[in-house]
Amino acid sequence: MVLPFAQGGEMFTHLRRMGKFDESLAKFYAAQVALALEYLHHCSLIYRDLKPENIMIQNSGYIRVTDFGFCKMVDGRTWTLCGTPEYLAPEVILSKGYGKAVDWWSFGVLVYEMNAGYPPFYAHDPMKIYEKIVAGKYKFAHHFGEELRDILKNVLQVDLSRRYGNLKDGSMDIKKHRWFQSIDWIEIYHQKVQPSFIPHCSNNGDASNFDHYDEEPLEIASFDHYGKEFAHF
Repeated sequence: MVLPFAQGGEMFTHLRRMGKFDESLAKFYAAQVALALEYLHHCSLIYRDLKPENIMIQNSGYIRVTDFGFCKMVDGRTWTLCGTPEYLAPEVILSKGYGKAVDWWSFGVLVYEMNAGYPPFYAHDPMKIYEKIVAGKYKFAHHFGEELRDILKNVLQVDLSRRYGNLKDGSMDIKKHRWFQSIDWIEIYHQKVQPSFIPHCSNNGDASNFDHYDEEPLEIASFDHYGKEFAHF
């Protein structure tokens, strides 16, 4: 799959460099993610892999959600266990069958991590992470304000009948929450709000915002087993 080049790199890279985002920047990104999830759900799609590594920042300062490998069209419920441990919703771990509400749980984890610099559920052992998630046990960072704490309480809600995004008003409960009071959703949609952070890009091919990963060298086989099949390719 070929994707447009997002010169700003992964949100994950910038989050690690900064330690955490300023709350206004986190809110700016969260609003865009909420709109993306709202659209996917309108199309009967569950994203299922929301995390900073899958959010790219463009040279404009706006984001793109990427990596739809776990995305699935679901009208009702599905049972597949997939995703990133720290971002899994309780119902996914418990194999109860789940729907679009899992994305709003992951949204809550993302909002927490952007503001704190670390996820709400963390342990070296994945099983310990799952235990914390299922129990809904986490602590707020000391600098979290009342409005931020309130929206997190309502999206990181183990009880599906109380989780924002899964109630009768759907995503509007999140968009109308007082933490988002300063957000003009139409302006965000049309990308008319000036971002407070724009990644440095020296030219159109600048890849300096991407981390470097070591790749294993490719080994050339001593014998070509498929030479005949591709002789005239």
